[in-house]
Amino acid sequence: MLFNYLQWLGVIFFMSNKLILILNCGSSSIKFSVFGFVDMKKYLFGVVEFFSFQHVHIQWQCNGAKKCKILDSLNSLEEILDFVIDAILMKELKILGELFAVGHRIVHGGPHFIESVIIDANVLRGIKSAISFAPLHNPFHLIGIKKIFAKFPNLLHKSVAVFDTAFHQSIPEESYLYPLPYFLYKKYGIRRYGAHGISHSYVLQESTKFLSKSRDSLNIITCHLGNGSSISAIRNGRCVDTSMGLTPLEGLVMGTRCGDIDPSIVFYLYEHLNMSLQDIKKIFTEQSGLLGLSGGISHDCRDIEKNYFNVSSSSHRAINVFCYRLSKYIGAYSVLMEGKLDALVFTGGIGENSVLIRKLTLQKVKFLNFILDDHLNSSIRYGKSGIITTSSSCPVIVIPTNEDLVIAKDVVNLLK
Repeated sequence: MLFNYLQWLGVIFFMSNKLILILNCGSSSIKFSVFGFVDMKKYLFGVVEFFSFQHVHIQWQCNGAKKCKILDSLNSLEEILDFVIDAILMKELKILGELFAVGHRIVHGGPHFIESVIIDANVLRGIKSAISFAPLHNPFHLIGIKKIFAKFPNLLHKSVAVFDTAFHQSIPEESYLYPLPYFLYKKYGIRRYGAHGISHSYVLQESTKFLSKSRDSLNIITCHLGNGSSISAIRNGRCVDTSMGLTPLEGLVMGTRCGDIDPSIVFYLYEHLNMSLQDIKKIFTEQSGLLGLSGGISHDCRDIEKNYFNVSSSSHRAINVFCYRLSKYIGAYSVLMEGKLDALVFTGGIGENSVLIRKLTLQKVKFLNFILDDHLNSSIRYGKSGIITTSSSCPVIVIPTNEDLVIAKDVVNLLK
């Protein structure tokens, strides 16, 4: 007994300065953070924003000290990662401790992965095979993984892939099947997979604290709203439907992605406007959504909101379409709650911070007994969490997401 206790203390002491790097290489940003392996404290976090490689904005914070860097005329994601690793992580790690493991956020696991896994050659092949399902994301994830292996070869067997699609594995057949010939699902895996599952999972768990209910008794609708947006219906603590589909293109209006459209638009653009399939793909994924509706003003909701109250503006149009589509999904998913909706949750960059988007959306679904408290709605943003409705209302909760923490915990669970 004494030996086991001393052995346990030795492990805790040995791991006390061990750190976990969380890397999230997205289509328009890179997020990175460093956690303690034992205390799960976040010692460093940062974000790299780039809509093109010509202007890259990096912000990071280490032990409370905020820093910023603007880089111009970079040519690739690899060059951005080189700077993040060499100029930021290597420098800060000299003070913080030793990097022991890495967790990578992966948008799409395809039919292969239903839970987090330690990365090996087979996992890399599986992520690569799912590129067609997430063409804006999975290629960047692979670049991030390979860059870490090159910079930290000692982490070859201590790198974990955490999949956004895993949380949605509980959705039933009537939700994940498309009304297409069945062999397309059985032979090629064409079905609804969903995305943002790490975020939806986190806010589900946090909602139990606000509502004082156990996870397996909770009926909520979670809205992850950002440059990429999705909504999930969660009944009795399990996801039963979600808006993103085979790829992260389906569903809500997003920053540059169109969301739900008539599939025949593809044929029209191809046959009547003589567009190539590559051009059509680029329009749907990179030139649509808020960017397209606003007439090219911006893909960033913060920029578009500034001119919303000019009712004749393209900004007004873009925001209205965004909220209209979101409200339709909320109404539809309320039907899946079997008569009892415990709460609506907003998260993601827009969901956490946009007072306007939350207000306009809730006005469209008043039948669900959402009564907004304007003061609370205005004050709960920029990292704050809380309920933004009156005491007589069905609760609407704002919860800042923390995907990094979910990933870090999965890393520990797999490597401990």
